[in-house]
This record gives sequence, structure tokens and C-alpha cells, in this order.
Amino acid sequence: MNVLGLGDNVVDKYVYKSMMYPGGNAVNFSVYAKQLGAQAAYLGIFGTDEEGRHVHRVLNELGVDTSRCRSAEGENGCSLIELIDGDRVMVGWNKGGVQQEHPLVFDASDYSYMKQFQWIHTSIYSGIESQLPELRTLGVPLSFDCSDEWDDNYLKRVCPQVDLCLLSCGAMEEDAVREKLAFVASAYGCTGVLGTMGSRGALLYYNGAFYLQKPHFVQPVDTLGAGDSFFTAFVLALLTEGEWNKAPEASVRKALDAGAAFAAKTCLVEGAFGYGKPY
Repeated sequence: MNVLGLGDNVVDKYVYKSMMYPGGNAVNFSVYAKQLGAQAAYLGIFGTDEEGRHVHRVLNELGVDTSRCRSAEGENGCSLIELIDGDRVMVGWNKGGVQQEHPLVFDASDYSYMKQFQWIHTSIYSGIESQLPELRTLGVPLSFDCSDEWDDNYLKRVCPQVDLCLLSCGAMEEDAVREKLAFVASAYGCTGVLGTMGSRGALLYYNGAFYLQKPHFVQPVDTLGAGDSFFTAFVLALLTEGEWNKAPEASVRKALDAGAAFAAKTCLVEGAFGYGKPY
């Protein structure tokens, strides 16, 4: 199995202890896929600072293919996290650093490279919305993480171009999540829409049916990356079943449980997947 994380990378700086950890939706997908036994690549842009070099070094150490990545002079993507009343809270970020001034623009050789993969995953933080129609023509299943920054206008723009959409829905009641997922799928044509709800688990709308997955509870060390790890394991499990978009109910439920199990393991690691470095 060969998958690609496309777009954002950051270092998550834990300000209260002066440690930084590699991460970002696209990077996390690639790393988690590698941990689960897939061949994984990442295509994004690194800053030339120590933060960017650290993310790049770690990906190379883990065996994630970064051969198509770019670099640009300046700050790597960075988020700032504080400990507030026992909870880790994001208190700021630099909007992707060099990715702002040097957004990813793909050429014919990039698109040819992407065709080799069985799945591509990207996010709202990757800045490639305008290139989604071209990505759609590649014939490779495409997932998109909208995080919790989506609104209906944004979903209307993005979702018709992707196969599987992720929405962070932790602040919504379950009935409202169900209504939103069904609407997105029916109005915009996604095969699947996955709403993550924090400690309440995740709700999937897939081929006209709802699936609720409760979390596998552990005493967490750090919940950063739990949603990304859940999604990655879920997707890989679906892919192993054959045609991901036509999986029977039993396979979908099995894949969701695999996601919950892997997310629980991720919660036992500092940062999204470890590799902290003092700064």
C-alpha cells in the first residue's frame, strides 16, 4: 500500500516546557501510515530554520519519502501550545510560515508522481484548494481535513472535489453532527464524511448509512494527533478490504474500530508521534 500526505507540516511548540514536536495533518497521516506498515510519502514545503530541518530529519529517519518536497528561506510552520488548567491549548501559530509566501504549486511532474499512490490526504492548512480540481482528475482517492475552521461556504467549495471529508465536531451535539454529515454527503457528493467528536468518539456517514465509533479509553499522555491517527488507521483498514468506496458494513465497522485502537496508542505518546526536541 502506497499513500501520500500532501501539504502542511508544523512543529508544535509546547511553550510551558520548551519542547517542539513535528506534526501537521499531512505529515501525521504519512507518519502514522508508515507506522501501520504502509509505504508512505510526504510532499510539502519546509522552512530553512531549525524547526523545518527537525521535521525533515525525523521524516527521513522514519523512512517517509520526502523526495518531492520543497524548501524556502524563512520560518517553518509552527503552532504554540500552552498548558491551561491541565489541558493543552493552542494559543497561536504562524499560519504555516514559508507556506504563506511560497504556497505549493504543482506541475505536470508532480501530478505524474501523485498518480502512483492509492490514497492522498491533505487539509485546510495546506493552501491547495485551487488545485483540488486537478488532483481530482488523477483518479486517486482524496481525503481532506477541514479541522474545526469550516463553514458552509468553505464546504461547498471543497467537498465536491474530494472523496472523504473530515470535520472536527467536538462542540456540536450528536444530532447536529448527523444532520451536517448527511447534508455534506448528499449536497456535495462525498462518499464519506467523518465527524470527530473528541471523547465521544467519531461519527461516519458512508454510502448513505451512519456509523458511530466509541473511543478505546486509555489514560492519555497527550491527545495531540488522536484524530489524525484514528483517520489514518481507518482509511488503511478500508483499503485493505478492497474497493474502499464499496466496503460492506462489517468492513466499515472493523476499520473504524482499528482507527479507535490506533488512536488510543497515539494518546500514550508526547506530541503527535514523539521526537521532541528542546528549543
